[in-house]
Amino acid sequence: MLYYLNKGRGRHCPICNKSFRKFGDCGNPKRKDALCYHCGSLERHRLVWLYLKRMTALFDEPSKSMLHVAPEPCFENLFKKHLGQGYISTDIQNPRAIVKMDVTDINFPDETFDVIYCSHVLEHISEDKQALREFHRVLKSDGWAILLVPIKLNLKRTFEDPSVTDPMERLRLFGQEDHVRRYGRDFCDRVREANFFVNVIKPADFLSEKEIELMGITKTAGEIYYCTKNPPT
Repeated sequence: MLYYLNKGRGRHCPICNKSFRKFGDCGNPKRKDALCYHCGSLERHRLVWLYLKRMTALFDEPSKSMLHVAPEPCFENLFKKHLGQGYISTDIQNPRAIVKMDVTDINFPDETFDVIYCSHVLEHISEDKQALREFHRVLKSDGWAILLVPIKLNLKRTFEDPSVTDPMERLRLFGQEDHVRRYGRDFCDRVREANFFVNVIKPADFLSEKEIELMGITKTAGEIYYCTKNPPT
């Protein structure tokens, strides 16, 4: 119903190719102009999709092998369609995932994947540094990973306290009941500790101001952390 009530041309979702007067409110606290009424994409999903389509060879022939951690519904079928047998989704709980797996102990050999995509997962994992090391291990030497986490920009260093287990206290300290830390501006340093090279991509690096507004890519979309095993050429 909301899809039809909000049809228009003020906003456009590049993932499902549908247009609306505006996007829906979403989150806690509510973020205005965030949710696509058709495919359920959020700001960060639209940002990543545009980057993948415009700035990478993910969908070029020959097909790439991809590990997709905690698969988002707005991406799943699209990735399956484009990548075929090369697409592997994984989650510790989600029954839709192709493989049930803990990313701190990935059940694949070294240098298996061309691409790893992991969005808003590491803040849920106690041993996030181990997960990053595992991503590095299973990524091919010429592969790349896109890692996204919510970052508190006014926080210089990541804040975590393993003794905090109460959901309400986690909500207060980390922003969500099942988060185990708040990442600060040192997130890239944590990724580099796993021997990745990190390139930080901002929306304005490859999108015009008009595109950013039309596709609802607000500041809450964050930045893309494009990670490789070798220095960028």
